[in-house]
Amino acid sequence: MMKRFILVIIMMISTLGIYSFKNNAIDAKKTSYASYYHDKFNGRKTASGEIFDNSKFTAANRTLPFGTNVKVTNLKNGKEVIVRINDRGPFHSSRSLDMSKAAFDEIGEISHGTIPVEYEIVD
Repeated sequence: MMKRFILVIIMMISTLGIYSFKNNAIDAKKTSYASYYHDKFNGRKTASGEIFDNSKFTAANRTLPFGTNVKVTNLKNGKEVIVRINDRGPFHSSRSLDMSKAAFDEIGEISHGTIPVEYEIVD
């Protein structure tokens, strides 16, 4: 009887564990702030090995895998852009994305420096 009870408990814990992985927080929409790369980084190598180009729609994030496409929405005006993660950063705790200047300019104003955003992974 005790073995059966322990087995049921283990199965319940396993099921909950699998459920929590399926609803992984990485797939959820997140809000944060985004900034953009200074022109001095143009032509430099990114953490993925690519050469950075401020005219392409790319971004840096501390944890998302390289090549991940992310839809970024400016929370102030509703404008959206899709960027591809190709670098690590930003190394500022209040920001989650460093976007290329072209991508940032698509949804916000360069003169503001940072914008509040919502972002989510897209296929």
